[in-house]
Amino acid sequence: MIEENYRKVEEKVRAAAVRSGRQPEDVTLIAVSKTKPLSDIEALIRIGVREFGENKPQELKEKYDSVSQPVHFHQIGHLQTNKVKYVIDRAVLIHSVDSVHLAEQIQKEAEKRGLTTEVLIEVNAAGEDTKFGVSIDETEPLVREIAKFPNIRIRGLMTIAPFVDDPEENRAVFRAMKQLLLDIKSQKIDNVDMSVLSMGMTNDYEVAIEEGATMVRVGTAIFGERNYDI
Repeated sequence: MIEENYRKVEEKVRAAAVRSGRQPEDVTLIAVSKTKPLSDIEALIRIGVREFGENKPQELKEKYDSVSQPVHFHQIGHLQTNKVKYVIDRAVLIHSVDSVHLAEQIQKEAEKRGLTTEVLIEVNAAGEDTKFGVSIDETEPLVREIAKFPNIRIRGLMTIAPFVDDPEENRAVFRAMKQLLLDIKSQKIDNVDMSVLSMGMTNDYEVAIEEGATMVRVGTAIFGERNYDI
């Protein structure tokens, strides 16, 4: 069932990419496996899936250390400074950097291990009080500050759009994020490439792709409803 679900989502991702005038391989589908057992991840590995997203650093660590073969784990949830050590050498990309303070800790841990850590800046594009991330206006100044850290590489931006019944309601948010990405890219800031735009989840990933997402984070449509009691 999980494998079938993944294939259905994968096909919708492909179709949305084509509608937006891009190649399907230009969009990375991240299977958000948070709270799900390792056996669910292994089921997808068997059909060739290699990109997985986790919210909790310790859960990412446990799964990374236990998985049967190397895959790419993305840290997509809010990251506290005292948890950086769990993901610094395990996450292929940290999607949720939203402060210089957090970047300082990432720099410290990356330097200690001789790594260059790839990150996205989290933007609260809709200005929701309940969401982490910087405002659109604060994004470029933060990018410029974090770009100074030698062991961090800024790859782009991430946002979590509002949860809406009609995904069309988020089109303006996604469009604003794409424009922000292009605006920052045009500045040609050292150590910043702005090639990744991570946005869109189960309820709105097709619209996100149509508006320029290069990564979508889909959990429920692949794995089913989550169990938050574990």
